[in-house]
Amino acid sequence: MCQECETQGLHRRNLFKLAGVGLTTAALIGSAPARAATTAPATSPVTTPAEALSRLKEGNRRFVEDAEACASNLVAARGELTGGQHPWATILTCSDSRVSPELVFGGSTLGELFVIRNAGNVLDTGALGTIEYGTEHLKSPLVVVMGHSKCGAVTAACDEVTKGAVPGGSIGKMVQPILPVVLSAKDKGEGLVAETVRLNAISGARRIADESHIVSELVTSGAVRVVAAVYDIASGEVEFIEDI
Repeated sequence: MCQECETQGLHRRNLFKLAGVGLTTAALIGSAPARAATTAPATSPVTTPAEALSRLKEGNRRFVEDAEACASNLVAARGELTGGQHPWATILTCSDSRVSPELVFGGSTLGELFVIRNAGNVLDTGALGTIEYGTEHLKSPLVVVMGHSKCGAVTAACDEVTKGAVPGGSIGKMVQPILPVVLSAKDKGEGLVAETVRLNAISGARRIADESHIVSELVTSGAVRVVAAVYDIASGEVEFIEDI
């Protein structure tokens, strides 16, 4: 065979190989799971407490039923938020690493939730001031105080009351606001921690309007609503306690 023929044959074989690679790549792309491109549903502006609460409930339902679908376009969100923030919910919750409001409420993207976190979701001065800022200045229409199952801070407070086990260092001072809640619980047995978690969230939610005239006036006008909630670590479900 002449050298020219051999060269042409090699060219043809290389072209077939490249074509095969292209077809294989296209097939792989076409068969890739749709989930990879899934993002959280587009959202419209939220201006009322009812709309905000409804969106949190829907987001949590999405998280429980299909957590992998809870994704957000963070790159786009960063660009949109350079001029300011307008979060539609202010959330006081625990520092527990298993409790992430942005995920728990359906993959909320940047700029949607104004979050305050401390061990035991305690309503201290810093938390209350931050809530006031969120409602008065950022116009957030909903405030949620959310506890969670198996809370370490609540467990420490319960152990102090029932076993006299006072936590060392600053942890003891940190759980002091929870002690009255422990004492008010009716279940003094195995259900003490769970009941205290619930009562602690309710107590914190009630105290917000009692201790802040700013939030109280906004609640009275209907611009803001305050609710309590409890997140179950095992199921991923959030129970909202609206009648506080």
